[in-house]
Amino acid sequence: MSSPDKVFEALSSATRRKILAYLRERPLHAGAIADRFEMSKPAVSKHLSILESAGLIWRKREGQFILYGMEQDQLAGHLWTFMQEVCPPSRALRREVHGEMEGADATDPKPDTT
Repeated sequence: MSSPDKVFEALSSATRRKILAYLRERPLHAGAIADRFEMSKPAVSKHLSILESAGLIWRKREGQFILYGMEQDQLAGHLWTFMQEVCPPSRALRREVHGEMEGADATDPKPDTT
């Protein structure tokens, strides 16, 4: 699992955000990703390595090629955790709503759907 610091470091680069946007659509081979950028293949490889280290992408070797894809749940999970940490009122609201839902289940009759 990656740390939030690694995730935000990975997201700090416009190139890496663009790579994620491409991978959001579908998995791509490393060469297809590199072809979309005006930089050397080793430079693109370094960006892919940072994204992988942050847990934002996965890779799979297919013969001599490497296929990359986005770990969408990881990104969403890290952003959700971050928002919970920087928005303390959201925790109180979540507890309040959760408490209301538990109370409604215990005391309120089920609505008539007929």
